[in-house]
Amino acid sequence: MSLLKISHLNKTYPNGTKALIDVSLELSNGMFGLLGPNGAGKSSLMRTLATLQEADSGSAFLDDIDILNSPKEVRRILGYLPQEFGVYPKISASQLLDHIATLKGINNRSERKELVNYLLQKVNLYNERNKSVKGFSGGMKQRVGIAQALIGSPKLIIVDEPTAGLDPGERNRFHNLLAEVGEEVIVILSTHIVDDVRELCTQMAIMNAGEIVYSGTPGNALMALEGKVWRKSIERSEKEDYQNKFSVISDKMVAGRPQIHVLSEVDPGEGFESVAPNLEDVFFTKTHARATEG
Repeated sequence: MSLLKISHLNKTYPNGTKALIDVSLELSNGMFGLLGPNGAGKSSLMRTLATLQEADSGSAFLDDIDILNSPKEVRRILGYLPQEFGVYPKISASQLLDHIATLKGINNRSERKELVNYLLQKVNLYNERNKSVKGFSGGMKQRVGIAQALIGSPKLIIVDEPTAGLDPGERNRFHNLLAEVGEEVIVILSTHIVDDVRELCTQMAIMNAGEIVYSGTPGNALMALEGKVWRKSIERSEKEDYQNKFSVISDKMVAGRPQIHVLSEVDPGEGFESVAPNLEDVFFTKTHARATEG
């Protein structure tokens, strides 16, 4: 069992953007969901943990390895699938994985070949091993990405926005693969897609404007909103009026009409009905509250 302990991380970019503000988290083996809107600071945190950028202050330890001060040690036990997994033109899946295995210090040729074949079978791409990765679908590229992230028996795997742009079938295949991987190591899944976290993660955090605004289990987050979320279908022309009168946490189109969710300790009346909260309500409540304070 590994332990990742992040304490009081801060990062401000030269343009003045505060990307990380006093970020502290503790993670052990399993799937951990890092949820937040675009620009929340998720990628800044992932890049810091992946030793691709430095923090201004704070600390991060993976077991006894100091992530911020021992990047070479970290990279030996790190698997990283960035948001944009670039591939070399014309290179096959086998060649790509062989190249990355070489970079990770696996110098024995037969050992590399055995590992590459094993990983390609694990991600269900063995039959496509000699095809150019450039021609793969989005889902297939992501599976190659997971395969390369597994090289070197990592203790920590960071996956940044993995299902954006995938069709439902590819997304499901990718989820099943991630869930299997997450049984043995720490996997951080950074995403703005609420369903990814709901379906995969036992622990989660929500980031907004560089800060952690919630950390815990999805179940506890839902329990805190029990009996406080109310739903109503309205006319499009009424949206502004309702936003002025109520704490609207989300609105979306359902059967061609706007449907709003509001947060209220008591029945707001006016035809609202009580609904069981979902993780989307948690997400919008936490990020909306932070935006309102700002």
